[in-house]
Amino acid sequence: MNYPTVGQIIRDDPRMDALIPRDARIEVLASGFDWTEGPVWIKEGGFLLFSDIPRNSIWKWKEGEGVSLFMKPSGYTGVTEYGPEPGSNGLVLDPQGRLVCCEHGDRRMSRLEPNGGKKTLVDSFMGKRLNSPNDAVFKSNGDLYFTDPPYGLPRQLEDPRCELDFCGVFRLSTDGQMTLLTKEMTRPNGIAFSPDDKTLYVAQSDPDRAIWMAFPVEADDTLGPGRVFYDATSQINKLPGLPDGMKVDREGHLFAAGPGGILVFAPDATPLGRIDTGQCTANCNWGDDGSVLYIAADEYVCRVQTSTRGLGW
Repeated sequence: MNYPTVGQIIRDDPRMDALIPRDARIEVLASGFDWTEGPVWIKEGGFLLFSDIPRNSIWKWKEGEGVSLFMKPSGYTGVTEYGPEPGSNGLVLDPQGRLVCCEHGDRRMSRLEPNGGKKTLVDSFMGKRLNSPNDAVFKSNGDLYFTDPPYGLPRQLEDPRCELDFCGVFRLSTDGQMTLLTKEMTRPNGIAFSPDDKTLYVAQSDPDRAIWMAFPVEADDTLGPGRVFYDATSQINKLPGLPDGMKVDREGHLFAAGPGGILVFAPDATPLGRIDTGQCTANCNWGDDGSVLYIAADEYVCRVQTSTRGLGW
């Protein structure tokens, strides 16, 4: 099938050509959503899932079949209206291949059980409800790391339902222990590990300080002092979007949603280029054989053929 295309591939460094072919195009697979997020590829079945946060839904896209509703509600199960962003945000598979959701409205990390229903993995810290889990990643040992900004709360940090006075980055260990890793970031958002698990990258979607941080992961799984990996504050209001979701390939390149689309960084933080969707871009993930990058960009779900492979493939 011939899909419509959008945007362009911008190449700022010759190394970009080794990651994305010269003839690559940004294909639009589906459109008409309110705000797409959290694309995740389901190998068993060969399809993509993604969130539409305002519609409180998870959608399924499969080649040759198109789009169908996979889950509704996806992030809020109450009986009254709950703000403009009630649904699931980031989606990730656990080591057993089960779907784990960052739920805005129900303010929890949940797991879809194979025999039906959801299991709450965590919804509070020290007796206080989480803000609205945003994005997540599993470390190779099975621990779940996630960010908790206030975007899902109807009035964000000014909301009377807000119980935490900070936005945290958390670890939920395989034995169920919940640990606050850092609360120094004003709007922690996308999150990813380097291939060796020794660096945790966290995006900050704060227009006043639009940065990606790199934290060393200590032997006891705490985080050492972070460093600014890249600062995109000067690009805010010049290009659409903020630092958001990101993924890493086998060689440690970052593919990070930010101002102007998906920014591609070498492991040493050198900007190599950009997948310019022309839209505010939320997230991306690997699919198919690990070489196709699926992108959530505002109302669109897109894909780009790369010459690399995603981490874990």
